Amino acid sequence: MELYRKNSIDISRITTQNYSTSFSLAVKMLKPEYRKGIYAIYGYVRFADEIVDTFFEQNQQVLLNEFRKETFDAIERKFSINPVIDSFLWVVNEFAIDHHLITAFLDSMEMDLNNLEYDQNMLKDYIYGSAEVVGLMCLRVFYKGEPDKYDSLIAPARKLGEAFQKVNFLRDAQDDFESKGRVYFKNIDFNNFDKHTKLQIEQEIQKDFEEAFEGVKALKKEVRFGVYLAYRYYQRLLHKIQMAQPHEILNVRFSVKNHKKIYLMFNAFVRNSFNLL
Repeated sequence: MELYRKNSIDISRITTQNYSTSFSLAVKMLKPEYRKGIYAIYGYVRFADEIVDTFFEQNQQVLLNEFRKETFDAIERKFSINPVIDSFLWVVNEFAIDHHLITAFLDSMEMDLNNLEYDQNMLKDYIYGSAEVVGLMCLRVFYKGEPDKYDSLIAPARKLGEAFQKVNFLRDAQDDFESKGRVYFKNIDFNNFDKHTKLQIEQEIQKDFEEAFEGVKALKKEVRFGVYLAYRYYQRLLHKIQMAQPHEILNVRFSVKNHKKIYLMFNAFVRNSFNLL
């Protein structure tokens, strides 16, 4: 069983590396004892995301229902023949991740199957489940057995997830809007997207980043570098979006070039090491 569980976690690690080089790099900056848990979380949420964003030729609702049932059945029996779910149930049980966070995440995935336009309340629920709870799961890994510290960081952790998700909304607008017909921002017409509307969204995201940064600074050093690197990476994405014209949002998927990632990593390392955050 020990070998099987190691294999399950390795598969989640490979999944993370295949799907996101940037996130993988940030995870590698964590102390080794935290990495397995974060890989397990990412692998799980990535598989769920694939169900709603990729398998259009399948009955996605049935797949998601099966995925949800297998998740909670596996957590209870402490084993799954699906290695990604098996690694996730390990992190859930090992770090006492609240089950309501898992439910909220899966509910948000289901929203993507049923909603093409989101009002303010729906968007709030969607961002909480799709991004904020993932940050809270990671926070449980970082602060195992430290409930007071976990509680003190809930608010900024949620803001960080919110900021990341909103950046993703703008970065992925072309695919979400043109390919899937999804509009996450309320009353946004991407066919007539103007500078004023774009600026309003960007200012909202920047405010989220500022509130989240207080939590990043408060993290213990063993995990702060990795989280700060992800923070800087997403800030760079936001900066590129800010520099772009409104029409480019539907024509370009913004990314950070490898040489810039190296610079961001070096700069984040120096600032974190010398407490210059």
